[in-house]
Amino acid sequence: MPASLLALAAGAFGIGTTEFIIMGLLTQVSQDLGISIPVAGTLISGYAIGVAIGAPLLTLGTRSWPRKRLLMALMLIFIAGNLAAVFVPSYGWLMAARVLTSLTHGTFFGVGAVVATGLVAPEKKASAIALMFSGLTLATLLGVPAGAWIGQHFGWRMSFAAVAVVGVVAFMILALFVPRHLAMPAPSSLKQELAVLGNAQVWLGLGITVFGFAGVFALYTYIEPLLTQVTHMGNQLVAITLLVFGAGLAIGNYIGGKLSDRSGAMRALFITLAALLIALIAGRWTFGSPWVAMVYVLLLGVAAFMTVAPMQMQVLQSAGSAGTNLASSLNISAFNLGNAIGAWVGGAVIAGGFGLLSLSWAAGALTVIGLVLTAASHWLAQCTASSTAHNASGAGLCMNAK
Repeated sequence: MPASLLALAAGAFGIGTTEFIIMGLLTQVSQDLGISIPVAGTLISGYAIGVAIGAPLLTLGTRSWPRKRLLMALMLIFIAGNLAAVFVPSYGWLMAARVLTSLTHGTFFGVGAVVATGLVAPEKKASAIALMFSGLTLATLLGVPAGAWIGQHFGWRMSFAAVAVVGVVAFMILALFVPRHLAMPAPSSLKQELAVLGNAQVWLGLGITVFGFAGVFALYTYIEPLLTQVTHMGNQLVAITLLVFGAGLAIGNYIGGKLSDRSGAMRALFITLAALLIALIAGRWTFGSPWVAMVYVLLLGVAAFMTVAPMQMQVLQSAGSAGTNLASSLNISAFNLGNAIGAWVGGAVIAGGFGLLSLSWAAGALTVIGLVLTAASHWLAQCTASSTAHNASGAGLCMNAK
C-alpha cells in the first residue's frame, strides 16, 4: 500500500481521537465549567450534529478544490478547533470549538475515502478504504485511552492540546506523502453534484449505513453499565475489555475490506450484516461471566467494523462518477446519524424498564432493517440490469421502484 494511504490514516486517527475523547473527560469538564454531566454529554451530540450538517455542505463548497489542498485545509481547521478547546472559558465556547472541529470530520473521511480508492488498483479499493479507517480504529484503541490518561494527570484541557499536536503531525505527514496532483473528477456544476440525491441506490446505501450501524450503538453505548451491573466487572477489567473491543474493530476493519474486494460490496454487505445481527442477539446470553463477556466484546468489535468498508463502497459504487465526493461524505453523516439513533433507541429501552439485556433485541431489530434495505438494494440492482437487457417486465418494475 502507498505511503499516502498511511497519511490519510494518520489524519483519521487524529479526527477519531477528538470525536471520542470527550467520553472519558465528562466528569472533569462538568466540574471545571460548572455544568452537569448530562449537559457535558451534549458536547458529544453537538459534535455529531456538526458532522451530519457540515459534511455535505463543506463537500459541495469545496468540490473544485485540489484534493490535497482540501485535506490539508481540513487538518488546519481541526488543529484550530482543538487549540480553541484548550483555552475556552465556558461551556458555550467549548461547544463552539467542538462544532468547528466536527466540520472537518465528515468531509475528511468522505473525500479521503474517494482519494484512497484512486491510489490503488480497482480490485483493492475496499482495502484502501479499510486502511484509511484503520486510523479510526487505532483512535478507539490507543488515542482515546491516552487522552483520558492525560486528562486524569494533567487536566482535560491538556488532552485537547495533545490532540492538536497529533493534528500537526498528521498535517505534516499529509504534506509529505499525499501526491500533489491527485486525479480530479471533471468540473461539475452544483446541479450535477446534487443529481446524486436523485439516485435511489444511493439513498438505499445511506439507509443501510444508518440502520446497520444504529444496531451497534444501541448496544455499545451502554456497554459500561452492562459490564458493571450485569457482569459485575471492576473498573480495571472494564477498561481492559474496552481495549479488547478496539482490537476487534481493527480486525473487523481489515476483514471487511478484504471481503468487499473479493466478493463485491453487495455480497459483503449481506455477509457482514448477518454476522453483526447474530453477534448483537448473542449479547443477550453473554454477560453472565467476565471472561465470556470479554470474548463477546472482541467478537462484537470484529462484527461491527466488518460492515464499514462494504457500506462505504456500496455508496461510492451507487453514486458513479458524478457526485462521488458528496455521496461519500453523506455516508459519513449516515454513520453519525446511526450512532445517534442507536443510542436513543437503547436509552428508550432502558427507560421503558425492559432491562439492559433487552438492548440486544433492540439492536438486532435495527440491524434487521439494514438487512431489509440491503435486500431492496439488491433487488433494484437486479431489476435495473434486467431493464438494461431490454426485459420488458423488469423495466416496468424498475420504473415503479424509482
